[in-house]
Amino acid sequence: MITVRVPATSANLGPGFDSLGLALTLYDEVDAELAGDRVHVTVEGEGAGELDTGEDHLVVKAMRRAFDRMDVPQPPGIRLVCRNRIPHARGLGSSSAAICAGILAARALCPERTRTLSDEQVFALATEIEGHPDNVAPCLAGQLTIAWTDHAGTAHMVKLTPDAGIRPVAIVPATRLSTETARGLLPKDVPHKDASFNAGRTALLIAALTGSPDRAVLLAATEDRLHQHYRAPAMPESARLVERLRAVGVPAVVSGAGPTVLAFSTSDTQDLIAPEVGNDWHIQLMDVDPDGANVQFPETR
Repeated sequence: MITVRVPATSANLGPGFDSLGLALTLYDEVDAELAGDRVHVTVEGEGAGELDTGEDHLVVKAMRRAFDRMDVPQPPGIRLVCRNRIPHARGLGSSSAAICAGILAARALCPERTRTLSDEQVFALATEIEGHPDNVAPCLAGQLTIAWTDHAGTAHMVKLTPDAGIRPVAIVPATRLSTETARGLLPKDVPHKDASFNAGRTALLIAALTGSPDRAVLLAATEDRLHQHYRAPAMPESARLVERLRAVGVPAVVSGAGPTVLAFSTSDTQDLIAPEVGNDWHIQLMDVDPDGANVQFPETR
């Protein structure tokens, strides 16, 4: 049995729609082994009693795709124990984490002397399954990532190291929101001035996150005109919280497709967050995960 640990992620980060992602120090863990003659999944924590415990579990589906990609005969029996801490349908990359965990588990359990997957092929397959590279990139690599797809449809990423003074704060509501619902609210076209605005803010955000985290610069750098206000009707409480936090000077954005709000806490904003949040949210102060997903073999535990 091997164990795969995968971090939560926050995509977009305001202006970096479908391109920027940040790995967070909140983790799902999956114990996996090839055994028996059927699939059996035990789910602990998030999703317990809700998620499928057989072939339709997302980790299992990702494993099956990875075995196919490696030209490995599908094993009849798979046992998984999923210890889930990443909230589901909240904009913190739970689906990407499951996909990455499944691919890495399959690669680690692949019999010796058979074809395997390179790290680049793992990223490509994860992007193929997820549909977008912005969450799977930081989940696999850690830190801050810029992800894009070239004209041939191949996904790429660049990994950057954020300044140590940046502390991400996830403000998680009890309500859920599917990515499909949130993406369905986006228009097919946006004004040229809004696209230009976001291009400038995205460049500024990269500079702000990797340099000295000046609050005023971070506040300007996290402005967005491409997706958050279009999605606001699906998560009005999140939209109002972002407005309240930004009004008192806290750089805050919708995490991924929402409804979680991500704030960048610096030394001069830490005391400003809680008074604006209220009791219906869970505030989780985190760090940036440095390394991304990893696999532990029995001899390394």
